[in-house]
Amino acid sequence: MKTIQFLKAAGSIACVAFALNATAQTTASAPPATSESVGQHIDDSTVTTKVKAELLGAKNVKSTHIHVKTRKGIVWLTGSVPSADDKTAAQDVVQNVSGVKGVKNHLKIAAD
Repeated sequence: MKTIQFLKAAGSIACVAFALNATAQTTASAPPATSESVGQHIDDSTVTTKVKAELLGAKNVKSTHIHVKTRKGIVWLTGSVPSADDKTAAQDVVQNVSGVKGVKNHLKIAAD
């Protein structure tokens, strides 16, 4: 029973993350995945999902306008946050996610 509740919660988080990131505006984007293997794409997708979940769960980051892309373990953060503290906190959260090799923080500071 707890497993079902956990899966529902995880699914809900993934849906919210997808919906929020689908509307996030980006100005800097990750490089194209032209030479990416299927295995690398799956690994990058897994890292992206973990990063989005961690950002949503972080109490010190307002992540509703953060877009996440991953290429070869490097995570690009684009979109906007309300303060410099949120920008720094988002990078700190992402750096601690398993599978992240580096972070390119292109977040812009914009008041809500």
